Amino acid sequence: MFSGLKERLQAARNRLTGSIGAAAEAAPPAAEQPVPEKTGAAPSTSITPQKSPTLADKVKILIIDRELVVSEKDIAEALDELEMTLLESDVALPVTDAIITEIRTGLVGKHRKIGESVDAIVVGALKSALLNVLGNGFDLPAYIRTHERPVKILFTGVNGTGKTTTVAKIGSYLKKQGFSVVIGAGDTYRAGAIEQIGVHAERLGIKIIEHQTGADPSAVLFDTVQYAVSHKTDVVLADTAGRFHTKANLMSQLDKIRRVMKPDLIIYVDEAVAGNDAVVRAAEFDRTIGADAIVLTKVDMDSRGGAAISIAHTIGKPLLFLGTGQAYEDIVPFEPGAVVEELLGSGA
Repeated sequence: MFSGLKERLQAARNRLTGSIGAAAEAAPPAAEQPVPEKTGAAPSTSITPQKSPTLADKVKILIIDRELVVSEKDIAEALDELEMTLLESDVALPVTDAIITEIRTGLVGKHRKIGESVDAIVVGALKSALLNVLGNGFDLPAYIRTHERPVKILFTGVNGTGKTTTVAKIGSYLKKQGFSVVIGAGDTYRAGAIEQIGVHAERLGIKIIEHQTGADPSAVLFDTVQYAVSHKTDVVLADTAGRFHTKANLMSQLDKIRRVMKPDLIIYVDEAVAGNDAVVRAAEFDRTIGADAIVLTKVDMDSRGGAAISIAHTIGKPLLFLGTGQAYEDIVPFEPGAVVEELLGSGA
């Protein structure tokens, strides 16, 4: 996942480690320490010999007899390169700035622990910066368990991003978590949309509420909620037609759906391969309709990773799931720590 971004971040990690390591090698050596005297022996004038550093020592220096203090000069070039790396990976400019600032704050002028490797220092700063922009994620099963049921979830997004398939995937996921689910076929205008969600529901053994093509989607979703209430169903998943935020009439229709259905959660769905476009669209949907969480689809096709890194920080709403393929099980709850660990690994 995000193979291109992972490769670039590893290169940035090595550059930062090398820059700081070179500065530490050039620093004045620690004061020489006398060898302890032996009992009954004459005072010794020998000193501890200085061991020549190996290549590995230069790359991952272990500070044994002094603290390391990193200066702005030590990392300036490496941070400039990292900034370009992030921008080329479609990370939004404000997010890139936040990451660079966090890393600089985490490294410059700090006294590091004796015995801590430079690589571990760098990885720690990179991880802290990425976790700061990725947010905390969103635990959907925990939310459902702690809220009055049915929990009503409305899905929004632009055309062609995999929203209907995402509804089916989340329905499958929630069934495996032990919840009962009903799907509302609220996309009543796109040709074949009702049939598409109907096929998914039949395969998954999930009840679907549908009206004829061209029906008012608000009426469909109102009936879906009523069914869930009368049958004590845990979760309502409401599909809607894809639309762009620039289409005022379609956004007004979505606002009507929201007022009629009164969703507990509005989930915005977009594709990771859209990069910064997904970030901009999410912000616009949040501004006009609202969004409580985000799902990114087609993550398996996105090597850059910019949308996943940027979107939660930019609009201040958590990532919920990542879509990683075509099968129903190809949906992964977003866990920031796991993503950062995959991108960076551990510090040596």
